[in-house]
Amino acid sequence: MKNYLFPVYLVTSFLIIYVTAIHANLNMGLIMFMFSLSPLPIVWMVYRVLKAEVEVNSTFEEKWYEDM
Repeated sequence: MKNYLFPVYLVTSFLIIYVTAIHANLNMGLIMFMFSLSPLPIVWMVYRVLKAEVEVNSTFEEKWYEDM
């Protein structure tokens, strides 16, 4: 797994657990705790993805939608 994809998978799983907890009517304290923590993993994910050293060899004009 690539280094910059780990935060994406982790934060996505956090979101899935959060939404599942809401729909399963779990403890409201747990849901509110996850809601209050939710900005931290999102900021961490954005930071890690933006700071990832990914080398792009094509320009926007060549592959503007990465379909080739």
